[in-house]
Amino acid sequence: MEQIEKIIETFGYEETFELGKVIGEHVKAGMILCLDGDLGVGKTVFTQGFAKGLGITEPVNSPTFTIVQEYDCGRMPLYHFDVYRIGDIEEMEEIGYEDYFYGNGVTLVEWAVLIEEIIPEQAIQITIEKDLEEGFDYRKITIKNGGSLYESIGN
Repeated sequence: MEQIEKIIETFGYEETFELGKVIGEHVKAGMILCLDGDLGVGKTVFTQGFAKGLGITEPVNSPTFTIVQEYDCGRMPLYHFDVYRIGDIEEMEEIGYEDYFYGNGVTLVEWAVLIEEIIPEQAIQITIEKDLEEGFDYRKITIKNGGSLYESIGN
């Protein structure tokens, strides 16, 4: 399957948050979003915006030590994974990742590249990168496999 990609540039915390929010407003149940990028690029900021777009009002932080955090107070459940500390793919099986991936909510996986062998082919890939030559707050956000979401995020 050909992967179409879209590149969005943001120039501050607010714009990265807003992009996450717009995407959160348009996702559908069953979607899996894979969020990758170095430490400190804004994955949590994007995720907080994404949760806001789902109508989640409680604070959202990366579940680094719990691996998965569930939020049920939005228009659909959000299953937020942070797999940075996964030592072995079997840990994902122990958590029962398939119940989340194929459940009735939307799944967002930070550091998905670490578990790519269990990520479904139709998952939406989002990579956030810094480029200090463009400025401290500049982010290049590449979205692959976004399908209908591309229309909602404009040009």
